[in-house]
Amino acid sequence: MSKLDAYDGPILEIDKLSISFFTRLREIPAVMDFSVSVMPGEAVGLVGESGCGKSTVALGVMQDLGKNGRIVGGSIKFKGRDLGQMSAEELRDVRGNEIAMIYQEPMASLNPAMKIGKQLMEVPMIHEGIGEKEAYQRALEVVTDVKLPDPARMLNSYPHQLSGGQQQRIVIAMALMSKPSLLILDEPTTALDVTVEAAVVELVKDLGKKYGTSMLFISHNLGLVLETCDRLCVMYSGEAVERGSIKDVFDDMKHPYTQALFRSIPLPGADKNARPLVAIPGNFPLPHERPRGCNFGPRCDYFEAGRCDAGDVAMEMVPGSERHHTRCVKFQEIDWNAPIAAVAQKEKTKPGRVVLKIENLKKYYEVAANALFGGGTTKVVKANETLSFEARESETLAIVGESGCGKSTFAKVLMGLETATEGQILLDNRNIEQVPIEKRDAGTIADVQMVFQNPFDTLNPSMTVGRQIIRALEVFDIGNSDADRRQRMLELLDLVKLPRAFAERMPRQLSGGQKQRVGIARAFAGGARIVVADEPVSALDVSVQAAVTDLLMEIQRNEKTTLLFISHDLSIVRYLSDRVMVMYLGHVVELGDTEQVFSPPYHPYTEALLSAVPIADTSVQKTHIVLEGDIPSAMNPPPGCPFQTRCRWKSKVPGGLCEKDVPPIRTLAGGHQIKCHLSDEMLESMEPVIKIAAE
Repeated sequence: MSKLDAYDGPILEIDKLSISFFTRLREIPAVMDFSVSVMPGEAVGLVGESGCGKSTVALGVMQDLGKNGRIVGGSIKFKGRDLGQMSAEELRDVRGNEIAMIYQEPMASLNPAMKIGKQLMEVPMIHEGIGEKEAYQRALEVVTDVKLPDPARMLNSYPHQLSGGQQQRIVIAMALMSKPSLLILDEPTTALDVTVEAAVVELVKDLGKKYGTSMLFISHNLGLVLETCDRLCVMYSGEAVERGSIKDVFDDMKHPYTQALFRSIPLPGADKNARPLVAIPGNFPLPHERPRGCNFGPRCDYFEAGRCDAGDVAMEMVPGSERHHTRCVKFQEIDWNAPIAAVAQKEKTKPGRVVLKIENLKKYYEVAANALFGGGTTKVVKANETLSFEARESETLAIVGESGCGKSTFAKVLMGLETATEGQILLDNRNIEQVPIEKRDAGTIADVQMVFQNPFDTLNPSMTVGRQIIRALEVFDIGNSDADRRQRMLELLDLVKLPRAFAERMPRQLSGGQKQRVGIARAFAGGARIVVADEPVSALDVSVQAAVTDLLMEIQRNEKTTLLFISHDLSIVRYLSDRVMVMYLGHVVELGDTEQVFSPPYHPYTEALLSAVPIADTSVQKTHIVLEGDIPSAMNPPPGCPFQTRCRWKSKVPGGLCEKDVPPIRTLAGGHQIKCHLSDEMLESMEPVIKIAAE
């Protein structure tokens, strides 16, 4: 009898749960009046921005709130038994055996000094007392289940010998070793590439069906929740604000926060000029500074003083749908189908003259074959292969591809942090590919600036915000006096829509989105003409992403900047780019304007990338393509076409051409370039990957 047959009520039942953390100064309520249940075999999504209490709920279920955390109200029942009433021994038996958790960062769950096989075998040996031989067989079976190549070799490897995607699969395998009844997944794919994410999500869904496991899936990505879950619960500032089936919440939302979330994400049809995203105004309240009444009140379009802030707002059932609940006093009065208040439409900017021209750029690294001890033979890492493209004034060119495809290497060469192996980079017809950053003049440095992925790493923690921007102005030789530079710094804070008072703040006093704005202000301090934005919004919350993206667009319009936007998030690329360059293993495999790249004919790799992007829209139908295998190593690329080891179209090309020759770049109608051996007829026959169902 499996663990599931014995119990047919809710596997997990959280009822009016409140969790607080106690500091020396005060009690900080992290979760209040939170209820959700998970039925056998059901997947429930928990959605919300960082700081809303999603992970605290998960840690509450695991009874792992640390010294300062306490459940101060309500209960968490697992198969009808209250977890809060269990002894330490009973809890140990339940954790890992019946409830398993998968964390965001796979290495947090793996022991770097222990082989994978041994780590997996430990689980059933400790929890079920089975022998080594049987445990090894089960480990082999589970590693095969999570679709890892050569399972026996995997069991004999150390964690560092695996890629991020493979490590995450091992962590999923470890969680499944004891066939748990409940699997909690806390942002399990955030650190992975979009194609790997698609494969892991597919895997989790299949395994859920195979093992009948119930799942609590924590994510801030609404598209992922749509693809993996049956029901979802939206959280805001420690409370559940809406609960219901995917269809209820996506198509018939009844809470202003849910509506605001959807308006701030780039769904198909959003357009930076005609249909811009709407960012949620204001900031998330701190746990000890929550407003009276509705927590979302100060940021809500429908707020009514005297009603929304009168007292605590309870969850209410939506009439006609007994499993759909919302925490809003006005939900029956709001016209949910009213069109968005007209946002000022922007003129489409016309790209100006060519500012940057890249011709046959190559960047190779020589590394010791035995990297640990040096010496011996050297190998060549081909990070960039013959890149050629140009970028114009006022244009956004997106550079897309998985990690390891050479996007950031190219950015380093452009910035002068590396020099090119071959080819040229022309900035205003001046060659800069061999000029390292220390030899560039202040003008060139100011012209080419970068906004980085993680705003936390780029600010000096011991310097005020104002001082950091003034420091950049000094480097760029801008302003004749300290007073001049101070004035320019205040104008830059205006430019990125931060209050001038922030000049005196330290970075630790800023939220992630505010820090990213300081990074943008610094990049534009010298009147940058080319800004390389390397995944500038991927570390930010959905609602903040919209505001930061909008800000970049606005500054670009006013300053006529050329924006090179490096990203793996194709939804945001589709929304803001004018042209798109797709890279794979150092090669440019496709280049065209956004319309060309997002509609067939595609390069087979672009097709797979588009299919992998989770889209939070129930009317979208996607062709399902899951890429097999991992990206080959740039130290040992495959012969012929770089993509041939993972391409589903390869069999359509006669004579094994894909395995022998690198394809030539072909120019199709309208200057659309594709590097592929497929015939014109085959390319013409391609179907769109993303279709929007007719209303």
